Amino acid sequence: MNGQAIERCNPPGMAFSGMSQAIRCGDWVTVSGQVALRDGQVVGPGDAAEQARQCFANIAAALAAAGAMMEHVTNLRCYLTAKSAYAGYAAVKNALFADHPPCSTAVIVSELLLPDLLMEVEATAYSPLARTDG
Repeated sequence: MNGQAIERCNPPGMAFSGMSQAIRCGDWVTVSGQVALRDGQVVGPGDAAEQARQCFANIAAALAAAGAMMEHVTNLRCYLTAKSAYAGYAAVKNALFADHPPCSTAVIVSELLLPDLLMEVEATAYSPLARTDG
């Protein structure tokens, strides 16, 4: 790893035992799958667009904790519990990333950890650190 440290980042109120919300390794930031949770409660049960907005708000918070921004996102992976949830997810994603669309994958899964969750979204970002060597 060329001596680069791994930095584990957890925004306030988003720490869970056994995982990091984001990890920065050099210029790259990986964000754990984010679901529509706020203050421990599911946001927007049955509303894919509202859940997508919360997922992306959580991704933005995790990126910020790692010193990155949404415009740095290079790849998204979305796990949806129903094909019908894709339209709401895609509408929010396309609005957020209209000027800088990342690579993206969406797959249908049988279920997530909580029954009211319609999706989980992971992100990878390229966010160069300030260089002092030259």
